[in-house]
Amino acid sequence: MKDLRSAELAGKVVAVRVDLNVPTDDDGAMTDDTRMLAALPTLEYVAAAGARVLVLAHFKRPEGRPDPAMSLEVLAQPLAERLGRRVEFVEDCVGAAVAAALERVAPGEVVLAENVRFHAGETANDPDFVRELAASADVFVNDAFGTTHRAHASVAGMAGALPAYPGFLLQTEIEMLAGKLADPQRPLVAVVGGAKVSTKLGVLWNLLGRVDSLLLGGGMANTFLMAQGHDMGSSLVETDLLDDAREILRLAKEQGVEIVLPEDGVMAPDLADDMPVETHPATRVPDGWSMLDIGPESAARFAGYLERAGTIVWNGPMGMAERAAFAAGTRALAEAVGRSEAFTIVGGGDSVAALKALGLLDAVDHVSTGGGASLEVLEGKTLPGIAALG
Repeated sequence: MKDLRSAELAGKVVAVRVDLNVPTDDDGAMTDDTRMLAALPTLEYVAAAGARVLVLAHFKRPEGRPDPAMSLEVLAQPLAERLGRRVEFVEDCVGAAVAAALERVAPGEVVLAENVRFHAGETANDPDFVRELAASADVFVNDAFGTTHRAHASVAGMAGALPAYPGFLLQTEIEMLAGKLADPQRPLVAVVGGAKVSTKLGVLWNLLGRVDSLLLGGGMANTFLMAQGHDMGSSLVETDLLDDAREILRLAKEQGVEIVLPEDGVMAPDLADDMPVETHPATRVPDGWSMLDIGPESAARFAGYLERAGTIVWNGPMGMAERAAFAAGTRALAEAVGRSEAFTIVGGGDSVAALKALGLLDAVDHVSTGGGASLEVLEGKTLPGIAALG
């Protein structure tokens, strides 16, 4: 990909696609500014280069029509405060209103356009909508890594309509997620959690040929344990993926990749507030009970692999981490990642939240902002928004 630093930006209008799909409370106030902060280096660079900056972004899921509850206007002031620059909000992302706003602002100032998903042409990557978006700008910069797996107008379409460059966040994400997997310091240990194998099956297949050890936790571990012939009681199991799990286990053994499954688990018969919670061997789940977190022995064993690792990739919780009774495994993994001297890459909301709660985010080398985009890079897929930058 081209380097943004090679672009001539002074005196131009630069459309920068960023990810401002931040969480908010019931009053619309931002509750986590991680994604906004991640966009600042690129926005600051473009503004400091003497360009007028047109910020394009989406917010929530308005389904192709205006919805006041999903307006980006609430983020204009927070963005201005964090940038330390004037930010003017405009009530559309195309047309005369945008052109007029760009005329009003000076070089180095910022126009925040309204939610691009208020137009149905955004998610359809409609050529006419792409032309409308591109009409106001001279250069396009994509720094919205979290949307690069979508072939949308403001992501892939704009890259074909204007001279296009990756932003600093997007470039870093690709270098970390793809580059470090291609040439890691070994041993490379991947920890994959979450509820279902189906959401990360592609990741598991792709990691098989790259990692030295693959540690599996969360609900997905139940499917692998059943594939080995164990009775998992009432635990979440994707029975339609048992053959896939067996094949992954077989290929891992053939390729010399160690797959590590929980030895013990934190279990309960239901999710009632007064439920009994007990720890049992992972291979002996009581009848009618479910395994909802890895147990202390498993957490200690997983931590041992992380302590010896040269590179760690972690995506997904070790259990139902949103419930305090089943959060200890994820918390223990976060602590082990924080202690490790390995190069560490972490993605997935629950994994990041665990690190943040423990004050360990700064101990991680790279925290991915991508969600689904991160998973697709880990699957080895080519993302439309990256391919379009060519």
